[in-house]
Amino acid sequence: MNLLLIFIALLVSVSTVSADVYKYTAPDGNVYYTDEPSHKKYKLIIRSKPKGYVAAFKHLQKNKQKYTPIIAAAAEKHGLDPKLVHAVIHAESAYDAKAISSAGAVGLMQLMPATALQYGATNRKDPEQNIFAGTRYLKYLLSLFDDNLKLSIAAYNAGENAVKKYHNQIPPYPETQKYVKQVLSLYQKSDG
Repeated sequence: MNLLLIFIALLVSVSTVSADVYKYTAPDGNVYYTDEPSHKKYKLIIRSKPKGYVAAFKHLQKNKQKYTPIIAAAAEKHGLDPKLVHAVIHAESAYDAKAISSAGAVGLMQLMPATALQYGATNRKDPEQNIFAGTRYLKYLLSLFDDNLKLSIAAYNAGENAVKKYHNQIPPYPETQKYVKQVLSLYQKSDG
């Protein structure tokens, strides 16, 4: 019971200060939560929104219009529904090209350095490069998971290896499960 109260307090503080939360279950059964993992056995369970995410909502519609032509071109090039790309961008950065997550993901589609380079973005802060690379990556994930939208979205958030680790199921990470629901909801509502 005491651990539950500590965890709830941690969640409340996370929502106000925006920090990633990691969980580790020790061999003796003790469970530890931290925002600064001391070893690789800690697993990310809550990812904070990138810096500026909340403030970006003020300019969301204007930025959405600004980036729609690039999104349309990237979606057409990679054979994706532009509404899906819009949904991912909305969930990832709220259309803020300057967004940077605490994990180091950058830009509209929140690309990590290796992913950006692998899919053709040498400058993650460049909106066009970011959108084209992120869209190409999303297309790859859809191909990898046989066009299963939920698994592809989960993989975009948690990584393809996390989805594979859980036998091609959405990983049991609360943040990933919430993310999949959010993107699907935005996709279904999109007028993109």
